[in-house]
Amino acid sequence: MTCIAYHLVVSTVVSRLSRPAAVIWAGRLNRLTITWNAVEGVAVIVVGIRASSISLIGWGFDSFVELVAGLVLAWRLRLEGRDADTRHAADRHAQRLIATCFAVLAAYVLAESLRDLIAGNPPDGSILGLALAALSLVVMPILARLKLQLAVVLGSQAVQAEAAQTTLCALLSGAVLIGLGANLLFGWWWADPGAGLFIAVAAAYTAVRMWRADSLADTCCDVPVTDPTHDGRAAPDSGSA
Repeated sequence: MTCIAYHLVVSTVVSRLSRPAAVIWAGRLNRLTITWNAVEGVAVIVVGIRASSISLIGWGFDSFVELVAGLVLAWRLRLEGRDADTRHAADRHAQRLIATCFAVLAAYVLAESLRDLIAGNPPDGSILGLALAALSLVVMPILARLKLQLAVVLGSQAVQAEAAQTTLCALLSGAVLIGLGANLLFGWWWADPGAGLFIAVAAAYTAVRMWRADSLADTCCDVPVTDPTHDGRAAPDSGSA
């Protein structure tokens, strides 16, 4: 999933950032994401409970999982002044904690979606839920793209993992939009728990991939990780006089 977002990145600008500048920008984006998800999570869960929509509730819980991921990343960024081994160890801990959050989310949404499908519980239509999903579908890809660029500059698995969470949030908002829209327009009540199942599968897949990843490249495609000592200046040409 993060591969799709990565290949859309115009990386030339961010790749020229110095490491300290990249850390500052990563922190700013992280604080913005934490604030956004705190507000979004509360709003979406309230709307989801009122509409009896498991896809909305699952998406709302995902917002809180991403909030946790943001707090983990904030802790990781505080270690930027440490040596490379310390940063790598912190990356591993942060990455696996975020993966665990994904797994918990997947288990909950899977159970609730299957229950609704088996019991035939139809959700209520929610115009507000549709509006929230549409707004998130615009904002989240932008944040994810910027985070992916910064992950490459910093060579940080933790930043990459948190960017993956943001990308997943964008995908989930799209699934929720389809599920709620199908129910509202065509009366396809099963589309809502169906969207919930998609959320569960996507979260489980990301959890497994994050847990198993040993490097930044393992969490996406062949991502060119820059040297941690990168200072934004081009290396001198060894062949020049």
